[in-house]
Amino acid sequence: MVALSDYLVFSAILFTLSLAGIFLNRKNVIILLMAIELMLLAVNTNLIAFSYFLNDISGQIFVFFILTVAAAEAAIGLAIIVLVFRNRNSINVDDLGSLKG
Repeated sequence: MVALSDYLVFSAILFTLSLAGIFLNRKNVIILLMAIELMLLAVNTNLIAFSYFLNDISGQIFVFFILTVAAAEAAIGLAIIVLVFRNRNSINVDDLGSLKG
């Protein structure tokens, strides 16, 4: 049997890896988006673990809303990255500052 603390440690490791990905890599937009998605998965792991161990389904329902927002964020983010790459031939974060009106 897997204990609740095992899920929480796993989620903390995922969250820490995503924070490291955000702070260590500030050049590539795709890696930043992947780190944000990993952070959302860590939060979802916590919600599902607590929902299971407390026998309450509301945490699992809330995960579906988070996954929907994450999918929309990924689709829109990747579309913006493709358009920036077509116009600038680069996906560096520094090049995104030139898009300000």
